[in-house]
Amino acid sequence: MNEIEVYFKKFKSIILILVLTLVVFGYIISKIVPIVTDIVKISQNYKTAVTTLADKERTYKNLKEKTEKAEAENQKMPKAVYKPIEQGMDTESIVANQFAEILTFIRGNAIKTRSIKYEYDPKDDKFVKNVPDKYHVAKLDIEMISTYKEFEGFLKELYKHEHFLDISSIEIIPYDKDKKVLIIKFQLKLYAQK
Repeated sequence: MNEIEVYFKKFKSIILILVLTLVVFGYIISKIVPIVTDIVKISQNYKTAVTTLADKERTYKNLKEKTEKAEAENQKMPKAVYKPIEQGMDTESIVANQFAEILTFIRGNAIKTRSIKYEYDPKDDKFVKNVPDKYHVAKLDIEMISTYKEFEGFLKELYKHEHFLDISSIEIIPYDKDKKVLIIKFQLKLYAQK
């Protein structure tokens, strides 16, 4: 017999144990590496999620504070819905007093009106839809010509107005020949109790 065969027979069990150990070790490594990789990815995702959550909580806290502040300001300045002294009148008659006030604001600020369109109790208004037996609504589509300063004064007077009203939309287009002059399409809703 050859010397190698003698050594091989002598160390046969040790070589088999060594080969078996290497195979088992290789198998364990092949199973552990994907698990470790997944753990690392999950850890990174967790850190990212924690950072994102902290940012979102900060944003939520800021929005909540702003909302609470706005609600507190709104409660400080409640505006009542206009309630006429006379009862049983139609929408046009009841809203006429409020409309006269709006016209006074327009004239007081030297604003020129091009047109005014009326719609009483518009079907798309939430008050008319939800509580039609309690409120009269007049939607005014006003087209005006004004300067910035005059329009600013008009808006300030509307803000100070003692009764509830809704500025639905404002479209401002500077006049082509003079950019200081504005063509304004203004939609306002006036409310009155029945």
